[in-house]
Amino acid sequence: MLQLTDAAPGQTLSSIEEAYELCRQVTAKYSKTFYMGTLLMAPAKRRAIWAIYLWCRRTDELVDGPQAQFTSEATLDRWEARLESLFSGCPVDDEDVALVDTLEHFPLDIQPFRDMIAGQRMDLRRSRYDTFTELELYCYRVAGTVGLMSTTVMGVDPQLRTAPWCKHHTLDPTREAIALGIANQLTNILRDVGEDARRGRIYLPLEDLNRFNYSEADLMAGVIDDRWCRLMAFEIERAREFYRAAEAGISLLSPDARWPVWAASDLYKQILDVIERNHYDVFNRRAYVPSWQKLITLPGALLKAKVL
Repeated sequence: MLQLTDAAPGQTLSSIEEAYELCRQVTAKYSKTFYMGTLLMAPAKRRAIWAIYLWCRRTDELVDGPQAQFTSEATLDRWEARLESLFSGCPVDDEDVALVDTLEHFPLDIQPFRDMIAGQRMDLRRSRYDTFTELELYCYRVAGTVGLMSTTVMGVDPQLRTAPWCKHHTLDPTREAIALGIANQLTNILRDVGEDARRGRIYLPLEDLNRFNYSEADLMAGVIDDRWCRLMAFEIERAREFYRAAEAGISLLSPDARWPVWAASDLYKQILDVIERNHYDVFNRRAYVPSWQKLITLPGALLKAKVL
C-alpha cells in the first residue's frame, strides 16, 4: 500500500472528501474492531481519527509491510522529513490530504508522530527485548502515541474545566491515553506471538521467559505446556492492568467521545478473553472477537459512558 515517493510536478491530488473516504476504507479493512468504535464518534472526529490511523498504518508498514525488506534508516529519515512537510500544510499524495486537513482543525502536536517513527527505528534495529522496561518504551512509541494523537481529537469535557470543584486540579487524560495505547499494543503482541515468531521476532520480554523457565527455542517451536500457560496468564494480567489504569481518564473526555473510547477499550480487551478460551494457543489459532459479541458489547459501553 505504501509507496514513499515525492509528488510529481503539477500533480493533482484528491479532494478532501475523497481523501477521507480513502482513510475510512483503509480503517474499515484493516482494523475492524477499531473502526466500529470510530463509528460512534461525531463525524468530524471520526474522520480525523481515520486520517491519523492511515498515517500510523503507513508508518508501521515501512517496517512490517510487504516492502519492509527495502526499508532503511534513510527511508525513515525521509518519512520524518515528509512528516515535517505535512505539518507545514504540504501533502505529498492522496493519503496525505486528509491528515493535512485534520491538522488544520485539531491542535495536534508533531512530537507523538515523531515518537512513532522512533518506534519503527526500534523495530528496524532489534527483534528481542530483554526487559519489560524496554518493551514498554517500544509500546509507547508505536501505540501510546496513538492515544496521545486521539485524545487531542477527542478533547476534554469543557464543563469539567469550569466546574468549581475541579479548578485546582489539572484535567489531563494524557497518562491514561498512553496507558490505553500500551494496553492495546500488549494485546496485539500476545495475539500475534506465533506470527511474530515466524518472522524471527519475540516481543515478550526475555526476562519473563526466564521467570517461567520457558526458552526462546520453546517459543519458536510453539511449545504449549504449563510453563507457557503461566507465562501467558502473567502477560495477560499485565495488559489488563494497563486497561484498568486507562479507564480513569475516559470520564475526562468530551461527552461525545466517551462511548466510542469505552467501546474500543472493551472490544479490544476481549481479545485477551479469547486467548484464554483458546487455552493460550496463539501459535495455531488467531484470537478474534466475533461480530455478534462486538454488537452486544456496545450497550454496556454506553452505560459506562453515561455513569462513570
